Amino acid sequence: MSGLFHRFLRDESGATAIEYGLIAALIAMVLIGALTTIGTKISGTFNNVSNGVK
Repeated sequence: MSGLFHRFLRDESGATAIEYGLIAALIAMVLIGALTTIGTKISGTFNNVSNGVK
């Protein structure tokens, strides 16, 4: 039983998966923030063009 516990403590495969998950979540948050900002600016630009065409 002691050997199983020590093997469990040395196993890092779960930690790697968690790290990749955290990196993916961070990238997703940055993309969402950037796309929201860009979307708002593009929407304003299209509204200006639309008003200029009328």
